[in-house]
Amino acid sequence: MKLSLAIIALGAIFLSTTAFAQSTGEKTGVNSMLGIAPKTEDFIKEAAMSDMLEIEAAKIAQQKGNPTEKTFAEQMITDHTKTSSELKSMVSGEMNSAIPTALDDSSQKKLDKLKDSKPEDFASEYDPMQVSAHKDATSLFERYAKGGDDPKLKDWAGKTLPALQHHLEMAQEMDRNRK
Repeated sequence: MKLSLAIIALGAIFLSTTAFAQSTGEKTGVNSMLGIAPKTEDFIKEAAMSDMLEIEAAKIAQQKGNPTEKTFAEQMITDHTKTSSELKSMVSGEMNSAIPTALDDSSQKKLDKLKDSKPEDFASEYDPMQVSAHKDATSLFERYAKGGDDPKLKDWAGKTLPALQHHLEMAQEMDRNRK
C-alpha cells in the first residue's frame, strides 16, 4: 500500500508541470525514454538552448579544433544560426518567453569545460559532446514532429530533422576517427 502511494505521488510530481519553467518529464529525460512529445514550451526552450550551445561550442572548436572539427564547427554555426532564426520567427505572443536569452547552468558548464580544455584534449571533450547533443536534438525533434501541439512548429521540426540526423552522423564519424 505504501509503495503504491509512493508511485502515485511520484507520478503526480512528474505530471505536474505548472510550477516548473520546464516540465519535469522533459527535464529529467523521462519523456525521451518513453517517446512522449514535449510540450510546445519545452520544445521551444530545448531547441533554442541547443542552438545557442551548438553555436558557442562551435566558436571554441574553430579556435581549438583539428581541421575536421573546424569544418564541422563551421557547418554547426551556419545551420544552427539558421534554425535559431527560423524558430524565433515562428514563436510569438506568450511563447516568446520560452526562448531563453542565455545558456542554462548545465549548458554553460559544458561550454566552460570546452573553453578550459587544452588543445590536445579538446577532441576528447568536443567530439563526444557533439554526438550526445545531436542524439538529444534528434530525439526532441522526432518526438515533436510526431506529436507536437503546434502545427507550424510540428511541421518545422519534421523538416529540420534530416539536417540534425546528418549532424549526428557527422559527429559520430568525427568521434570514431578520434579514437
